[in-house]
Amino acid sequence: MPERGGTSKTGNEWKTQEYVIETHEQYPKKVCFNVFGADKIAQFNIQAGEEMTVSFDINAREYNGRWYNDIRAWKVERGTAPAATDIPVIDAPKVEVPDFGKASNDPDDLPF
Repeated sequence: MPERGGTSKTGNEWKTQEYVIETHEQYPKKVCFNVFGADKIAQFNIQAGEEMTVSFDINAREYNGRWYNDIRAWKVERGTAPAATDIPVIDAPKVEVPDFGKASNDPDDLPF
């Protein structure tokens, strides 16, 4: 989205830019987030079509009886999203199942 800017009540200049990213899930989702500050916009230098991981904070604010969400990026890492094989696997402890045997000759007899 185009960069926006202005001057605060205290006379400080500000800049913000919004971006839309899409997740890599079975049903991809789109998220619109913003980068606040000319220094962060230049530092992140986000370009269309790039693969990246974005870390952001989510906050909500009320204005005239309505609530608005603010999703602000604080870190951008270049590269592809981690593959499922990159996720560490935790081995579950082995559980022994007791052999209850047959309490009677009835094949439908349950051990409980």
